[in-house]
Amino acid sequence: MKYIVNVANKRHVVEINETGEILLDDRPISIDMQSTPGDSIHSLLIDGRSYLASVERTEEDWQVLLLGDLYSVQVIDERQERLAASGGAGAGASGEFKLKSPMPGLVVTVPVSEGQTVAEGDILVILESMKMQNELKSPMDGIVSKVKVSDGDSVEGSQLMIVVTQPETD
Repeated sequence: MKYIVNVANKRHVVEINETGEILLDDRPISIDMQSTPGDSIHSLLIDGRSYLASVERTEEDWQVLLLGDLYSVQVIDERQERLAASGGAGAGASGEFKLKSPMPGLVVTVPVSEGQTVAEGDILVILESMKMQNELKSPMDGIVSKVKVSDGDSVEGSQLMIVVTQPETD
């Protein structure tokens, strides 16, 4: 089965063949993943390197916190992509990024305010969880259209914190 994975404005093809081998953009990779039922934290061993990641499913995508960076990941299978293309529906960007808390935690600081222009990679929120501070960054250039949290707020997993919108172009 092939999947189309969009992350950080890049398209990747992930294929899982009948023997369980995983190919990422036609390159074989070795992955072992362990998780606790009901927990969003996953222990990954990718090509011999160990990682911890928080993975949360939202209505629109998967929110993946890895090495302090938050990624919005869209996954569709190859058949869905073909159906969307044949029906004229595009998988184009909505022009809006909704930053949701990848896990329960405490908002340390919100260095942006509504109406502020941000660039890709700018810090939107610093969230403390499990005694670690995570800098949650904007995946795109845009304007902060909503700020739903403040310094010191406690947040739940998948709670909406900030919305960044791409400006309208003529």
